[in-house]
Amino acid sequence: MARLKAVLFDLDDTLYPERAFVRSGFKAAAAFAEQELGIGRSTGFEELWAYFESGVRGSTYNLWLEAHGADTERWVPQLVEVYRSHKPEIELYPGVRQLLKTLCARTPLGLITEGNTTTQRNKLAALDLEAMFGVVVITDMKERSFWKPHMRPYINALDKLGVEAARSVYIGDNPRKDFFGARQLGMHTVRVKWPEGLNTLLQADSPAYEADISLPNFDNLLEVLASFEEES
Repeated sequence: MARLKAVLFDLDDTLYPERAFVRSGFKAAAAFAEQELGIGRSTGFEELWAYFESGVRGSTYNLWLEAHGADTERWVPQLVEVYRSHKPEIELYPGVRQLLKTLCARTPLGLITEGNTTTQRNKLAALDLEAMFGVVVITDMKERSFWKPHMRPYINALDKLGVEAARSVYIGDNPRKDFFGARQLGMHTVRVKWPEGLNTLLQADSPAYEADISLPNFDNLLEVLASFEEES
């Protein structure tokens, strides 16, 4: 890939299934609640997971604690901290490690993600990934206004790699945030729609938020990257 100078990836639900992280986090929270609140670990996990499967987001611990008559003001922050800081039990999607090894042998790689810095670093450690990336940009909780689709994370990554946008590719899964900023800069974009991904059925807000190409997995990614080179 002589013409492409960098390939950048999203993390959650692009390189590994985010559902697995949620399960892992709820297991950690349930273990904490068993010790501190006397709620059985298995029961607690099953209840938390049922909220998630029913579509609850953002208020899971409040609803769960209220159902058990526990003090939400006291315990929600502690459960959130346990969830964010636990060492996750997660694995890469099939074929991802070999793909990254193949790519990083010939092209600089970058990672762009956002959220709690400790949480994202723990994910990278659990997946044994960080050494594969020439640059990792994590936009933390204090910088929410600069989370994707803002252009700043992409600019930061490209600057650190010393690569111009037109010679780079960004690969993600979420059409509401992953591709708009990248496309504004002139990057090529690829969306992956893993069958178990949380955003697989999500629709873009407008054509400007869509990726150049969508794939069901990474089986043909190398061919897609080669096609971008032909366009250059």
